[in-house]
Amino acid sequence: MSAPALAEVDLPLHEVNVGAEYRAAVGGPPADGKRYGSTEPRVVTPPRRLLTPESSWGFRVIEFATDVLRVHLYPWQRSFVIRLLERNEDGSLRFQTAVLLVGRQNGKSTISKVLALWFMLEMEWPLVLGTAQDLETAEEIWEDAVNLLLEETDDEDDLSDFVERVIQTNGKKALILNNGSRYKVKAANRAAGRGLSGNLIMLDELREQKNWGAWGAITKTTQAQDFALVLGLSNAGDALSVVLAYLRKMAHAAVGDPDGLNKVTPASGPTILDIEASLEEDDELFEDDDPEDWEQDEETLFLAEYSATPGIDRRERSGWAQANPLLGYRIRERKLASDCRTDPEWVFRTEVLCQWPDGTIDGIFPPGSWEDTTNVPETLPDGTQRVAEADRIVGPIWVGLDKSADRSQTWITFAGHREDGLPQVEVRAVRHGDDWVKGWLLEHEWRDRFQAVTGQGRGAPISDLLKDFDEDPTFGIPVEPWSGGDLIAAHGQAFEDIRDGKVRHNKQPPLDAAAATAVRKDLGDGWVIDRKRSPSDVASLIAWLAALWLMKKRVAETPAAPPPAALEDAPNDDMHDSWTTSDLNTIGF
Repeated sequence: MSAPALAEVDLPLHEVNVGAEYRAAVGGPPADGKRYGSTEPRVVTPPRRLLTPESSWGFRVIEFATDVLRVHLYPWQRSFVIRLLERNEDGSLRFQTAVLLVGRQNGKSTISKVLALWFMLEMEWPLVLGTAQDLETAEEIWEDAVNLLLEETDDEDDLSDFVERVIQTNGKKALILNNGSRYKVKAANRAAGRGLSGNLIMLDELREQKNWGAWGAITKTTQAQDFALVLGLSNAGDALSVVLAYLRKMAHAAVGDPDGLNKVTPASGPTILDIEASLEEDDELFEDDDPEDWEQDEETLFLAEYSATPGIDRRERSGWAQANPLLGYRIRERKLASDCRTDPEWVFRTEVLCQWPDGTIDGIFPPGSWEDTTNVPETLPDGTQRVAEADRIVGPIWVGLDKSADRSQTWITFAGHREDGLPQVEVRAVRHGDDWVKGWLLEHEWRDRFQAVTGQGRGAPISDLLKDFDEDPTFGIPVEPWSGGDLIAAHGQAFEDIRDGKVRHNKQPPLDAAAATAVRKDLGDGWVIDRKRSPSDVASLIAWLAALWLMKKRVAETPAAPPPAALEDAPNDDMHDSWTTSDLNTIGF
């Protein structure tokens, strides 16, 4: 039975099949005239039958939190666990995959630790696996759960009696109960679920999964289980949040597409390219996978989305309440008012209103021009796609560098000419930090083709690294700082080149997303990309602009060189040809 569409119900979805027992268990805000956050999600998968203690384990979770853990759950948290743990008529869990979307600082971690301990102590599920893009985040939730069990109390039955062992080794932390249940933590990457067979999988900050590798690895741990639940928790994502966007679109479609997310681009899961891009050169984890293995069944997908209504004025306080269910409880309205005044608009909308920027920003190029200058990959007989021979850089290469605004990742781009003489610019690598950049460049197989390297010379996250390279006698590649009027000129020239079809680029999701969502900052008679106001990471696009500027500056009149002889016989699946190079795995190719 499919979830009812909006047109099939007389009430808002959050009021369908709730009843008196649900309302009594959930409660609501006090009647003191203050503004409180919404107890119910704005968008939610409706129950199939009346929510009662017989039809949902959530009632038991609330009692467990209150009576055993001494943890107070707020009304919205009670609503969530009751809806999440709805049961089929045969007693099994209705949902196998669930997504919670809510503004920051609204108590997601409390839900995680309560559910983890309930499934371990009461249901005795063998393995709880907590993950996050940052291992430290997953470990913090784990440590809170451990502390709840080890906390000294006056109760006759001390919870510590249930603990057999706590492993505190960095990277291998685990809580083991005397009933055999384990709670482990892993970073969200391709190796996260290797060798494990999980039951409750909790993925914090699901928005940070920019490709399908971690999702495939972690969720595959539940395939051999008779009972399992994958729970993703996050605030709003952006154009790069491919996993979260897919699940959210599918869940919205199942309830009538209230925000119109599927009108232009329906939900689409991973393709064979996504799976191949998640392979390391020596990793056979997904070798036999089919895209259908990773697709989500809408019948077993649950969504609870606390977000402000699309298009609402960010100053409208009813929207604050929609996305922040702890408003009035732990979140002060005055604090949100201050954030509204001082935060860049899309920072406030994403972090506080839990709104997605995709589809709301026009980008910096004329509509359709970026798509028109995108190379079309060629498809091999086995269905594999790769960059076409005509779309590869030949001859000299100019290198652009940039670092994400939060300094978490460094991007490398190459600019050069194709055989037809047109400029071609493409992202070649991205990794965390910047310690790897020098070695990557100096040891690259094309090192002898590098003419120079550039990046913003002043006031940017990459500037210090450029300075280090310039002063390092062992670096050996000329460094050309990009600053002042050249910044404005480069943005204007790139705009014209894209508009007039004078430069080409490959289909690369992070770069495409940055081009679609980047925001301009006006400077005099020109403009540059505004890092802070752009809703997604634009470092890849800035590095792309830098490489194009450097090439045009250095060799405006230089004809394209023929391909080096050493490259003519290179295999098609070699590093420079392939869509599956390990250097590009982390950016969704």
